[in-house]
Amino acid sequence: MTTQAPVAWVTGGTGGIGSAICRTLAKEGYMVVAGYNNPDKAKKWLETQKSEGFDNIDIAGIDLVDFDACVKGVKEIEEKHGPISVLVNCAGITRDGTLKKMTSDQWHEVIDTNLNSVFNTCRSVIEGMLEKGYGRIINISSINGRKGQFGQVNYAAAKAGMHGLTMSLAQETATKGITVNTVSPGYIATDMIMNIPEKVREAIRETIPVKRYGTPEEIGRLVTFLADQESGFITGANIDINGGQFMG
Repeated sequence: MTTQAPVAWVTGGTGGIGSAICRTLAKEGYMVVAGYNNPDKAKKWLETQKSEGFDNIDIAGIDLVDFDACVKGVKEIEEKHGPISVLVNCAGITRDGTLKKMTSDQWHEVIDTNLNSVFNTCRSVIEGMLEKGYGRIINISSINGRKGQFGQVNYAAAKAGMHGLTMSLAQETATKGITVNTVSPGYIATDMIMNIPEKVREAIRETIPVKRYGTPEEIGRLVTFLADQESGFITGANIDINGGQFMG
């Protein structure tokens, strides 16, 4: 009799950090379902994962801003792969601009995608986790949710709000076998960062005490540690992984 692999749903799973989280969880034996926004990109991404031996990775296109779509999407994932044991909220966008110039659309798009989606996903999985008496929820925030950032009032507000949700839900589920934690990465060497002009990139690197960018794989290892069954005494935490750039 074979034991069914635990299922991990990673929103934003086809992005730079999301990909590393998916692959690290898959190496640890999880059945990983990666969320995506772009169907063509996601299909090619999945083909790459399969070609590299990750047969235990799948994809699911779920509109995270739509509550009903999240409920339906979770049902479909669980019908196909089994109950979700781990939820990683990694989906996010930026729509930068100073508050003086920021439009209402820029504000609401970021709050909807980066924060309201976290309610939608958590609400969609929480009843199943409570029934089972087990679950791991890991919310990927940002250093800028910890310290703020010029031109990112929308993004910083959403990422800070994410940890408020983490702390409150952690208290609600602490006796139920469910942990809820936040991971706040600093500057990570994703394509987005590496495509910045070298002079600017080097100036940013100099502000990091360890004098280098983090790697997506380092985020993946931290998420996998928090997802582990033996990490049950860590809940409501906000773990900084930023090379010493912000300590607080």
